[in-house]
Amino acid sequence: MNGRKRIAGALAGVLVLAGCSDGGFNGLYGTPLPGGADVGDHPYHVTALFTDVLDLVPQSSVKVNDVAVGRVDKITLTPDTRSALVVMTVNGDIALPANARAELKQSSLLGEKFVELGVPTAEAASGKLGDGAQIPLGRTNRNPEVEEVLGALSLLLNGGGVEQIQKISHELNDALSGNEPEIRALLSRVDELATQLDGHKTEILRAIDGLGKLSHTLTGQTQNLTNALDNLAPGLKVVTDQRDQLVAMLNALNTLSGVAVDTVTKSRDQLVANLRALQPTLAKLGEAGQNLPNALQILLTYPFPDYAGNVIKGDYANVEANVNLDLDTLISNFTNSSQPPIALPSGQPSAVAPPLPLPDLGTVPPVAGPDLLGGLLGLIGGGR
Repeated sequence: MNGRKRIAGALAGVLVLAGCSDGGFNGLYGTPLPGGADVGDHPYHVTALFTDVLDLVPQSSVKVNDVAVGRVDKITLTPDTRSALVVMTVNGDIALPANARAELKQSSLLGEKFVELGVPTAEAASGKLGDGAQIPLGRTNRNPEVEEVLGALSLLLNGGGVEQIQKISHELNDALSGNEPEIRALLSRVDELATQLDGHKTEILRAIDGLGKLSHTLTGQTQNLTNALDNLAPGLKVVTDQRDQLVAMLNALNTLSGVAVDTVTKSRDQLVANLRALQPTLAKLGEAGQNLPNALQILLTYPFPDYAGNVIKGDYANVEANVNLDLDTLISNFTNSSQPPIALPSGQPSAVAPPLPLPDLGTVPPVAGPDLLGGLLGLIGGGR
């Protein structure tokens, strides 16, 4: 019996070594394990690219919402050796969008790694994840490792972070010790300031908006401001060259203002009396109203009316006359006049001369235009 047991043990060892020698441990990884996820009768295969798969191994679980729906079949390097390619088998009854995400998670603090599939969070789900689909690097991620967290904590503790915090704490204690009333008063003032600022929140926002508009205006006038600043140097140079004259002028103005103030101070009573004496005159001028401008209108042309300014032009004068050459009016004036048409010689008795006989108007030729005055003379001469 002992011999048979030795032979059976030797055969079992040979079988194990044969399985290990066939592709290393891949033979064992490819062996189905009891209690794994049920992939169903019609599973589909997907791949995912990861920058780092940590210690993920084949036969690890593939989960959706923490429920196992598949397994990891194979993990290889991509041809460029920059990322890891994870081949997974998923239950055919699980529907995932075409832009699904894949994350590498850990079941517990020291538990196994698994792949979590889920819907995208930054964009809307679209399409359907089918057989042979691949999830790119942009939609894969991994959680930080416990070792990484502990390493960062160790760096904080050993790298001086806590020491700086301790120094800050000591300095604060030294600064606040013995100054409690002042610190309390400062906090009260800060609280009052914050309350006042909150009460003027609308004005502050309006001022900020105004500054925004001003900055926008200044931005639009950048070229003009640049030209002004570039051309400001010559003006400043002139001011610098005339600095002594400007200072002398300001000193003279200061002296003048001192003298003026002293003069007004000394003559204050007389100045007030003069202003009070001037008050009735100004009141009468105010009462004159529009009459004063009308009177001043003829001051320059007195004793002639202001219209004389349109007639007198320097050393000569223009004459404006309205001549009425209506024949009926002229004849009526001649016939109705009470003055004798011809003065009598001196020494003869005064007598009323008989009226001139009127000419026959039918024989008078018509006159018009420029010969109107000549026609009138002819008419008067024909009546003699």
